[in-house]
Amino acid sequence: MFVISTIVIYKSKYGSTKQYAEWIAEELNCKVLDAKNIGISDILHYNTIIYGGGLYAETIAGVTLLTKNRDKLKDKKLIVFTTGITPIDCRDYYDKLVIKKNFGSISLSDFKIYNFPGKMVTSELSFVHRTAIKTLKKIMSDKDNPTEMEKLLIELCDADGDFTDKRLIKELVQYARS
Repeated sequence: MFVISTIVIYKSKYGSTKQYAEWIAEELNCKVLDAKNIGISDILHYNTIIYGGGLYAETIAGVTLLTKNRDKLKDKKLIVFTTGITPIDCRDYYDKLVIKKNFGSISLSDFKIYNFPGKMVTSELSFVHRTAIKTLKKIMSDKDNPTEMEKLLIELCDADGDFTDKRLIKELVQYARS
């Protein structure tokens, strides 16, 4: 089988994951594809597969392309990046909730994972997402003794802006090249 070095795949709803995918592909001089247009057979001939997905209720959009096909990808370098509005220094959130929900019992030694800040421009959100955010804020605000994470969630419900930063891809790009 003919092997090509690297591909970047992404699933993006509001554009920040796509932006990071394009930046990464530009730095690595490789192909970038929207996940909605590909299947597992389209990526098997790549040595390094970089997958990006937005975070929605701790779920990485579309990452099952990799996790459900882990056996077919066992000899590949797999890199996953997420985008979202939860601060990237919230390690408990990423390490416990996001990792457990998306990778379950899969060995994390099989994946290198990066988290990047995305964007939340309220005027661009779908009705469903705006409603979910308002509901979450109300539920968290009504708690008598909210935890620190719950307080952060309340604060994040009011986030509005583009927090993407091209400089943050540096470590991922270096790892992909190694």
